[in-house]
Amino acid sequence: MAGRVLIIDDDARLSAMLVDYLGQEGLEARRAADGEAGMQALSRDPPDIVVLDLMMPGIDGLEVCRRIRARHDVPILMLTAKGDETDRIVGLELGADDYLPKPFNPRELLARLKAILRRRHAPASARVARFGQLEIDEGARAVRVRGEEKPLTSYQFDLLAAFAAHAGRVMSREQLLDLVRGEELEAFDRSIDVHISRIRAAIEDDPRRPKRILTVRGAGYVFARRQDGEG
Repeated sequence: MAGRVLIIDDDARLSAMLVDYLGQEGLEARRAADGEAGMQALSRDPPDIVVLDLMMPGIDGLEVCRRIRARHDVPILMLTAKGDETDRIVGLELGADDYLPKPFNPRELLARLKAILRRRHAPASARVARFGQLEIDEGARAVRVRGEEKPLTSYQFDLLAAFAAHAGRVMSREQLLDLVRGEELEAFDRSIDVHISRIRAAIEDDPRRPKRILTVRGAGYVFARRQDGEG
């Protein structure tokens, strides 16, 4: 699978190793040594996906993530310190699509990148799923509420589409992760919760009292086909 990867990381040795490894696996990878260089590289020649280290001097990864998401819809995979749950949650809330804790196996990074790129480059479908005022346009990869387009990351769009495809069925976190990623990978449990929180903020009238994506205590979540007042 072809794809262009921009690695933003101040660890020169790790970045060089990843550039070589990903190149051998058919991905075109390049690196930027810090946040400023990364933003410049992204603006000059936008990649298909960004691998972003959160712990960098100068502009840290969270600020870079915020700036990227304000200007681009390119998927972002974060590299985080092992066990640093807070930064992962913040990064996901800022719009990152996925995360991987350091140290990691390059093969797992490759699997994550391929999963994201596979979703990104999947053949467009003309299907538009409608649930009351909510429209999920799979061809345009767009979500609209009352005709207004709502911003979601690539991962969040795929998660919402998976919910819609299984409307009315209670889905566990593990089932949702398998559906979206297409393979079993070790996951940070809270990642799904954070993404769902962002989806609710986009599509619910009152995210604190959701009526479309409901929590089923001890089991997971369910996507309601109809809300009160819908035909």
